[in-house]
Amino acid sequence: MLRWIIFIVVYIVMGLYTLQALKTVTRYPWVYYLFITVAVLVLGNFVYQFTLGEEEGRVLSRSKSYAFGFLLTVLSFQLVTILFLFSEDIFRFFSTVYFKFSGRSKEFTLPERRKFLSMIGLGLAAIPFGALLYGMYKGKYNFKVLKYNLEFDDLPEAFDGYQITQISDVHSGSFDNREKIEYAIDLINKQKSDVILFTGDMVNNKAEEMLPWSDLFSTLEATDGKFSVLGNHDYGDYVDWETEEAKHKNLEDLKSLQRDMGFDLLLNENRYLQKGDDKIALVGVENWGRGGFKKAGDLKKAVANVNQEDFKILMSHDPSHWEDVVLHDDYHYHLTLSGHTHGMQFGIEIPGWVKWSPVKWRYKYWAGIYNELGQYINVNRGFGFLGYPGRVGIWPEITVITLKKRA
Repeated sequence: MLRWIIFIVVYIVMGLYTLQALKTVTRYPWVYYLFITVAVLVLGNFVYQFTLGEEEGRVLSRSKSYAFGFLLTVLSFQLVTILFLFSEDIFRFFSTVYFKFSGRSKEFTLPERRKFLSMIGLGLAAIPFGALLYGMYKGKYNFKVLKYNLEFDDLPEAFDGYQITQISDVHSGSFDNREKIEYAIDLINKQKSDVILFTGDMVNNKAEEMLPWSDLFSTLEATDGKFSVLGNHDYGDYVDWETEEAKHKNLEDLKSLQRDMGFDLLLNENRYLQKGDDKIALVGVENWGRGGFKKAGDLKKAVANVNQEDFKILMSHDPSHWEDVVLHDDYHYHLTLSGHTHGMQFGIEIPGWVKWSPVKWRYKYWAGIYNELGQYINVNRGFGFLGYPGRVGIWPEITVITLKKRA
């Protein structure tokens, strides 16, 4: 309770401070009342959802996600405005002290805020405010197809030009627009890839979240089939289950559902993709993540009956597995496909110029193609979204990788 009181008090103080900028810029009372109304409604909804709202597990439900998203939007507007106003207020204070003690002024009164500075502060605050709203309205379904050509010396001849489509982090429990998901599924099929690989996190909390969308994902098609692995959210670890049996059943239901949708689920297993006399090994491990994440992945078990000289593609949900284990394994894994990071769903990317997200402080390999020790990894930015119900700058991704034999 004390934490809620402190939070509400801080939020109100920030709101009152932001209101000063609005009063400097405009004299219309309806602007003040509109700001106050929005701020109060957002705060009220957030407090309600996180105290009396439905409990879906430790991962945010859809209603909680939107409550969090709108709160984040208002807080960003307030914070930027406050930082700008505070810098001016420091100047106002010290200039007043100077004039008072230099004898130029007999009274200790702060000069008025300058209108144009308040306008600049509000203008800057409107940028993240608008971006976060856009991310919730459109950004989360702004699907991008990213294409890469990767060359290998030892790629079997028959697989020269072999095309892979990778998707990751569906998080079906967050979806709220069937038309957009239909569009994305159609976009995947239009790539006409040889194989479709899904690298984990089909749901947020429970297998039942995928039921409304299973018919759409069943329509995904590729010449050599579609394969999948589990991500950290698929195990149901973020729900307080009444019994271990209920948790186990949820996982088994999800496994069955993936198979019913046509996915060949690899649980520390491998398959061979064959073309004539040539073949490549497709290896899939269960989730293995650094820190507190589940470590069910068993790389040695997954490559049982795979020869060391085989060309290998590894599916592993968390890129920290590649960094900590795969790179230094006795086997050479030519290409690893991961996801998990979502690119934090927020960042700035201008191809060839800048690629930045706060998630880089947590994960060294967080989005796109990386090459270390002659081995590649692609970290997919994710198909869905989680927590904040949107995306800003880091768009939902469908990866298309074409394997090439180096001349």
